[in-house]
Amino acid sequence: MTSRKETTQSAEGTLCPMPQIAKLIGGKWKLIVLQILIFHGTHRFNELRRKIEGITQAMLTNQLRALEEDGLVSRKVYAEVPPRVEYTATQKAMDLNEMFEAMHRWWVTYEG
Repeated sequence: MTSRKETTQSAEGTLCPMPQIAKLIGGKWKLIVLQILIFHGTHRFNELRRKIEGITQAMLTNQLRALEEDGLVSRKVYAEVPPRVEYTATQKAMDLNEMFEAMHRWWVTYEG
């Protein structure tokens, strides 16, 4: 098992936090979930599931739990029948906005 503080050496010899970053936002689904919540605001579980083609209920649940544990998503449960649960990007996640915009610019330049 690797430590959460794992780092690698960059080309310049400085420590690079890429392994930790990949654990926080890496994988097939986390970036998609974050992109929706950052740019389109608060969503209920089934709204997210409908917007993310191919994700299973179990996988979305796991990804949301992981993002919540890492402080990137907040979960609000309303005392209603039936229960209503909403997911929102935290400020920590909102600070990734520039990264998403940079990835979009890169895509438009090289792939779009």
